Amino acid sequence: MTVSALFVGGMDSSGGAGLMRDCATAAAMGAAPRVAVTAVTAQTDRSVTSLHPVPAPDVAAQMKAAGQVGAVKLGMLGTARIVETVADNLPNVPLVLDPVLASSSGRALLDEAGLRALLSRLLCRTTLLTPNLPELRVLATWLGLADGADERARVRALMAQGCAAVLVKGGHAGVGQTCEDRLYMADGDVFAFSGPRFAVALRGTGCQLASAIAVGLGSGQDMRTAIATARELLQARFRKALQQV
Repeated sequence: MTVSALFVGGMDSSGGAGLMRDCATAAAMGAAPRVAVTAVTAQTDRSVTSLHPVPAPDVAAQMKAAGQVGAVKLGMLGTARIVETVADNLPNVPLVLDPVLASSSGRALLDEAGLRALLSRLLCRTTLLTPNLPELRVLATWLGLADGADERARVRALMAQGCAAVLVKGGHAGVGQTCEDRLYMADGDVFAFSGPRFAVALRGTGCQLASAIAVGLGSGQDMRTAIATARELLQARFRKALQQV
């Protein structure tokens, strides 16, 4: 049976990230995408030139109209009102939360009130949180941790809010031939996923990874298998991009 996944996030006019990347990922995996648009943006690889949040009641209506799904992936949410609306309308299925705080070009995509709402309303519903290293630092700082806290302490602070598992993406960890993501589970287990670091920059990699994991979980895969499968798909995209350079 084809799994349906609901993707909640922003529209990227360039197609590099956001819901268009989510839908392309789902289609490549043979899944049926459903969407709820939280914001309409005009953006390129270099900048976000326009950003218009969708009224919260319309976000709720889209989520309800999406029907029954096997998993949900959350991306750009934008405002506290939208965060709260999304929390109020989540189905009881695996939830992958990609904490989109800013665009690749540096434009803020979630305001401070929205960040507080995300921490208080969504972490307790989250099956898997997928922050990169800068996002992990910001989230933990908002929970009161010192800026110099180590990765494990930051993850524990997020899990104390009810988050079931955290996948820390290591792409921002300097340079080198390999890149490592680390999965922290509620029982204390930690699993490392290593792969090559590719000498090409792509937008929407976080969107793709999280949406692929959501499809995997919605299909009945266990967490580690869903992550491994998603990473393989992302690495294939990097290899294709390298061939086109």
